[in-house]
Amino acid sequence: MSDHQENAGEHYPVLSSTNVFRGRVITVRTDEVRMSDGSTAIREVVAHPGAVAVVALDDDDQIVMVNQYRHPVGRTLDELPAGLLDVPGEAPLAAARRELFEEAGLTARRWDLLLDVHTSPGMSDEMIRIFLGRELAEVDLAERFTPEAEEITMTVHRMPLTEAVRRALSGGITNAAAVAGILATAAAKADDWKSLRGVGGLDRPRSMT
Repeated sequence: MSDHQENAGEHYPVLSSTNVFRGRVITVRTDEVRMSDGSTAIREVVAHPGAVAVVALDDDDQIVMVNQYRHPVGRTLDELPAGLLDVPGEAPLAAARRELFEEAGLTARRWDLLLDVHTSPGMSDEMIRIFLGRELAEVDLAERFTPEAEEITMTVHRMPLTEAVRRALSGGITNAAAVAGILATAAAKADDWKSLRGVGGLDRPRSMT
């Protein structure tokens, strides 16, 4: 399916919309939507500000992973450095740089766009933009970010890209952004990085507004 075919199609009219919950990060609403045959249906929607994640790849083809406790699933997960687009006016690339700095204590000189991923489009408008960061450098200890909440116990480690792919395919890594980013990086590397998209002039995706 081409990009044009995937993005084609009419926008179903929303006849009414009611917020039923507003939290610190998400809003839950019910929409009455007119279907293609003229009937109507109620759809529950989780509105999300969007997020970014970073595949930080070092010169030895190792990916920087963070291991963090996630309360909804009740366990720690291996993930990519990532975070919400919750700073007003902040561009996704700037947010990615910030998250890599804060969570992994790293900077990257080279940036490319890997993916835009709708994480659960049947119930949420959340989109995560996944970047590839290379030419990494450590941040001085004196400049490191002070962790809070779940991030207090978060650990940072590096994993060979081949091992990350194996773990993603075997179920050892289940975070959606991490799985997508790892597999996209492996595919881009196999293509000698020719498929990568640059970051110059990137707009904020529509669902991240």
